[in-house]
This record gives sequence, structure tokens and C-alpha cells, in this order.
Amino acid sequence: MFLGPPHHTPRREFLGRLGAGFGSVALSALAAWEARAETRDPLNPFAPRPPERPARARSVIFLFMVGGPSQVDTFDYKPELQRLHGQKVPESIRKAVESTRFANVFHGCKDELMGSPYAWSQRGDSGLWVSELMPHVGRQVDDLCFLHSVQADSNNHAPASYQLHTGDIRPGKASLGSWVTYGLGSENRDLPGYVMLFDAGPLGGAANYANGFLPAAFQPTRLRDAGTPVLDLLPPDAFAAGQWQSLDLIRDLNLSHRDARPGVTELDARIASYELAYRMQSAALDVGDVERESEGLRREYGFEHADPRTRSFARKCLLSRRLVERGVRFVQVYDMPDKDGWDAHAKLTDNHTPRARWTDQPVAALLSDLRQRGLLEETLVIWASEFGRTPMMQGDQGRQHNAAGFTLWMAGGGVRAGLRMGATDEIGLMAVQDPIQIKDLHATILALLGLQHEALHYTVSGRLERLTGIAGGARVLTEVMG
Repeated sequence: MFLGPPHHTPRREFLGRLGAGFGSVALSALAAWEARAETRDPLNPFAPRPPERPARARSVIFLFMVGGPSQVDTFDYKPELQRLHGQKVPESIRKAVESTRFANVFHGCKDELMGSPYAWSQRGDSGLWVSELMPHVGRQVDDLCFLHSVQADSNNHAPASYQLHTGDIRPGKASLGSWVTYGLGSENRDLPGYVMLFDAGPLGGAANYANGFLPAAFQPTRLRDAGTPVLDLLPPDAFAAGQWQSLDLIRDLNLSHRDARPGVTELDARIASYELAYRMQSAALDVGDVERESEGLRREYGFEHADPRTRSFARKCLLSRRLVERGVRFVQVYDMPDKDGWDAHAKLTDNHTPRARWTDQPVAALLSDLRQRGLLEETLVIWASEFGRTPMMQGDQGRQHNAAGFTLWMAGGGVRAGLRMGATDEIGLMAVQDPIQIKDLHATILALLGLQHEALHYTVSGRLERLTGIAGGARVLTEVMG
């Protein structure tokens, strides 16, 4: 668009035309996405869809550590915190934090720093620091990309968990797994595109992982890690022979019912789910048969561990690999076997030590297994929680919630291995270098999958909704992309 020489065009008109030009670029991206959406088959919602840009990752395994593991006791080593153990928070740090939106991080804490009770060492060729809590993951550290400066908008479990899952501290939004499968579909028509594995769900309940306002087809399917993956999957023997004929009749009746009610997407989802359930009868039983794996591999995951909770999480991690290997797009794994999670308000070691024991070996085995099978380069593995914990003591040797600066890591799927991005201050309280917002994390995950976060949207009552929000400002963390 020709704007003319600036000295011949009034400033207001010049800026208006310039803004219209940028608007047309955004509009073209939205139009392209609408065109993609219109081609979606409502009765086959998980048909694979090509990414908009070259993708580094094909699928995602999201390992959610419920309750907030302490970054200063796992992956964010702070020698100054160790030196200042038992002393007050340095005044310079206190003032810096109190001048931000994270001032409430001091609430409920003693004005006394607590050094980590765990020993630390540098691991791998990268020399990244890992505490003794994670000896197995420490051996995989050269595959990891640490984000040490993540910040959340809430210091309470449910809102912070909602934000990490859906991009918003309020319930009712669509989850990351739903957005990913909405954008890309799945590569296995006989299995769900979005699968969950857990004993006890995350704090805040189903609003963390639900489809929200997206069509009902994009809600997750929960698979059991022990026994039959889906209960009541097989019909009684007396009805098995005529099952397909029955399903044909049900489909015809359902289609007739749906055609009389255009626009009711729940009906499309219900019809599609019936057919998926039939196809899953063999596929889900196959993927859940982890006993087919070698004894040595199962031992590596922790199937023979003395602690039953380690054995349980080991099955979830191995099942995750079997799912992405078969084309499932997004697998969400929760480590919470009880109501507490990593929420160590008192007696940190009593809380963190067993939880690390339950998860460390299975997670490390998952990374090793994916690498050996050539799957890690196309599978994005994320280890994260809703927030971290304070370096100040709370109660009897515990730590309070901390949304001001915490650590997560990613591996595979096109991220740079052996990298540390961002940093918290010298005691591990607040992000001071390259602060990373949750929407930045989401934009980066989508980019690794070949999706543009600005273009991935859904219209709800005339309003655009995006995983990364409609106000803009999300950035793709190109620094972590290999």
C-alpha cells in the first residue's frame, strides 16, 4: 500500500494507514485459520492437520508435578542461599520484590532464609547443577533445557494451575492439550488425540484439563495405567458378534437426529466418540499392554521398585511413550497420588524426598527410552508445576508458595539441550534475568509444534479466544529453540 511522502500526508492519516496495514496482516492470518477450521470434518475431528510452519515436535508429553516443587531444592542451585542460611532476607532483595506485583510472596513466611538440605553437584558435559533429590534425571541433564525465570500470576494453587494449563487464572478456558489437538489433530485414528494419566487429579479439578469452549470432541480421554486402559471397553461375549451392525444402526439414527439440529457440536462429538470407542477396543488394549516391553526396560522405568508409588508412576511414563509412539498428539501426566502433592509448607524433606523417589527414576527412563528409539527429537517433554517455593522458611522447616520465579525444564522436540535460560536472584526468590510469563511458554510450545499462537483461535459468542490471550504480548522463546 502506497502511503505517499510523509510531508504530503497528515501525521494522523499516515499513522492510521500504517495501522490498517498491520491490521490487514493480522486479518489475513485469522482468515487463513478460519479456512483451515472450515475444512474440519466434525465426525473425524482428530484427522491429522498439517502445521502452519515447519514443526520441530510432533507430540507432547507434559509431566505436571502437582503442588509446587521447590526450585532451590531441585534444579536452581543458590550457593548464596546456603551461605545465608538462618539469616534475614537481604534488604535489597526484599525492597526489590516488594516493589513488584509479587510482594505477597512474603506472607506466611518467617524472615529467615533456609538453605537447601540437599547436596548439589554439576552433572553431565553441560555442568548443570542438580540436587541429590534427582540423581536419575541428573544423568540425563545434557538433554534438558532449563527455564529458571518462570513467573505466574497467582500464588494460589488452583488459579496458578489453571494458568499453566489454560493460559488464564480463571476456570472455564480450553486447556493446552485441547488447543494442540484442535490445531493439529492426531496421527492415530484408533486412539484419542489427547490422553490423561493420573491417580488423583490436579488441584482445581477438571477445569485444568478440559476443552472449555472448544468443541466437545477436544476434551481429553483418561486412560488407566493399570489393567484395562478404559473400563467397559469390550462388550459382553453375547453381543460381540453383532456389535458392528448395532453401531451402524446407531450411527444412522444419530446422524438423522444431528441433521435436524444443525450447529450442536456436542452431537458430532458424541457420534465420533462412539466410533472411536469401537476402534479403541483393540488399539487401547494393545497400547496398555506394557508387559510386552522387555523386563530390562521395565526395570529401568522402576517396575520392580520397592515403593508402589514409584511403580505406579513408572507405568504412566512407559504408557506415555507407547502412546506418542503410536501417534497420540498430547499426553498429560500427573504425579499426584494423594491430596498434598509437593505442597511442603512444613517438613520439606518429609514431603520432597518421597515425591522425588516416586518420579525421578521413571522420568529419567522415559527420556532415555525416547532417545534410544529416535523419538525424543520429535517429542517435546515438559516437566513443570504451577509455581515454585520460597527460599524463606515457613512453619517447621517448610517453604511457602512462590510465583515470582521458579524453574521448569523441557527436553526433545526441537529445544536446545544443555541450556539454562533466565535466572532468579542470588537467593532464588524472584526472576531477575529474562522473566518468562506463562503465555511465553505456551507460545513457544505451539511454535515448536508448528502453530502460530496469534492465529490459533476460536470464536466464542463473537469474541476471539486464544491460548496466549487476546491482549497480545506473548513472545516465542527463540533462545530455547535449536
